[in-house]
This record gives sequence, structure tokens and C-alpha cells, in this order.
Amino acid sequence: MRIEYNPKIDLLYIRLDVRKQHVVNKRLADDVVLDLGAEDRIIGIEILDASKHIDLKMLLPVEVDFSAPLA
Repeated sequence: MRIEYNPKIDLLYIRLDVRKQHVVNKRLADDVVLDLGAEDRIIGIEILDASKHIDLKMLLPVEVDFSAPLA
């Protein structure tokens, strides 16, 4: 899982599956888009105008990588 924020366009992206694959975008609301992979699995969540919806200071910076083995 990876959480990325682009301050230039105020976009927050939560990537749940980091494998490269074909995705289809499905808009849930004006500011929320899901990236769907095979079998309609959620690959990522895109939040537009993120600072209007989320307190980014509480969320960022964070990066979680579940693919790496735990020590």
C-alpha cells in the first residue's frame, strides 16, 4: 500500500496494489475516483481537492509497504 499526495494539483492517491496492471476508472463522486483491476478489485483511490476533505497534516507523510517482509 502506498499513499501519495501531489500538492500542485491537491490530489491524494491511495494505492492498494502496487503491481502494474490494467485499471478502469470509476467515479464515485465529483472528487473520488476508484481504480479497478481484474475482477473489479480496488487497486487505488484518487481523491481530488484532497485538502478540502482530509486533514493532510494528520495523514502525511506516510508510506506503508506490505510487500516487504517484516523484520
